[in-house]
Amino acid sequence: MPDVDAALNTHYTTGHLREAFLAGIRASGADPDALRHEDIENGDEFHTGGGRATDDLLAQVPLARGMRVVDIGCGVGGPARKLAFHHGCHVTGIDPTEEFIDLARELSSRTGLSDLTEFVVGSGTDLPLADGSQDLALLLHVGMNIPDKPALMAEAFRVLKPGGHFAIFDVMRGGGSGSPGYPLPWSSVPETSFLEPLTAYRDMAEAAGFTLHASRDRSDFALDFTARMKAQLAESGPPPLGPHVMMGAGAPVRMANFNAAIAAGQTAPTELILRKP
Repeated sequence: MPDVDAALNTHYTTGHLREAFLAGIRASGADPDALRHEDIENGDEFHTGGGRATDDLLAQVPLARGMRVVDIGCGVGGPARKLAFHHGCHVTGIDPTEEFIDLARELSSRTGLSDLTEFVVGSGTDLPLADGSQDLALLLHVGMNIPDKPALMAEAFRVLKPGGHFAIFDVMRGGGSGSPGYPLPWSSVPETSFLEPLTAYRDMAEAAGFTLHASRDRSDFALDFTARMKAQLAESGPPPLGPHVMMGAGAPVRMANFNAAIAAGQTAPTELILRKP
């Protein structure tokens, strides 16, 4: 097996993400030097369905001002800023890709949300947080990059307060035959893709001590979202901001392979809500 961390860092790092994102902000008609959260909201999220998917996931867990949240695999910080801006939550974002963390910090500073958001280079299997310190943990399209999911579940359980929730929206293994084509949005090669079915997620969560609150297959939602994005692309070209900016030049091939895998049932974007007793 290759060095997973090094391979994934290479996969996600473009070397020009900051410049591309700032160019997207300008193309949208906003001013990076007078940036508002509203100017980039939903264009700064790197998962199927973007901000709509985040809203749907968050609607299933309690939210209140002052809550402590950890976003595991936070990317450039879109969900963290959403929680800070709309709900007054204090969010710590953890991601192993330094380029993502650097931009997440800058975007929070430019939108005036640095007091409520913190971003740290780190691993989901070794969270730099105290035991029982968080009210909510998030995982949005990240588990596919983590081979040791029992350790991920154990860490989320450790840092959550009793009664806290772990809200997951991951690409899981579907029931279709065959394997996805590569590259995919989260991996260039099969050796750094760690898809597991919902049943495995449930088993690992229960072994860590979680109780199961809810789950939902979102494949139809993902396919509908993709169809609408294709129609928009055909009519007016790509939007100024979105996952394609974070993926760089390889975005069309990665997304086409992912959409084909969903349609074939090889992958299934799925929500899973867990609770720490």
